[in-house]
Amino acid sequence: MADRWYVLIEEDTRGTRRADGVELRLHHWTLVASHPVSGTESDARAVAEDAALHFVPGILARHARPGETPGRSAFLAGDGSWLVHVRQNHRACHFRVTTARLVHTREERQAPPKSLKEKVRHALDGPEPLPAPWTPQG
Repeated sequence: MADRWYVLIEEDTRGTRRADGVELRLHHWTLVASHPVSGTESDARAVAEDAALHFVPGILARHARPGETPGRSAFLAGDGSWLVHVRQNHRACHFRVTTARLVHTREERQAPPKSLKEKVRHALDGPEPLPAPWTPQG
């Protein structure tokens, strides 16, 4: 497989949930974009820098008015990734931009549908055991 470089953008997405009368603000990183880059690793780094300096996360883009430019602090980490803090109209968020080389891909494969006999057996016997967890070989 030839080197296929990508620029990956992850956003800190937020969600608010209520549990036992308490409001919880949940944060987690979500991959929001995966852009293939034609060229070398240095080409991918240049595209990543452009994304770090110009990408606007959805949470800010939804509330932006024409002509507004968000404030931005972009940090280049030692591993070549970017961490960017963006703020506009009393909102702030951050996102991460990294370059990555695709080394493996596999298409999803669906199992054939169960027959009526298998469905009945499953209902009577219970679920099948889970596959063994991955362990390193060697």
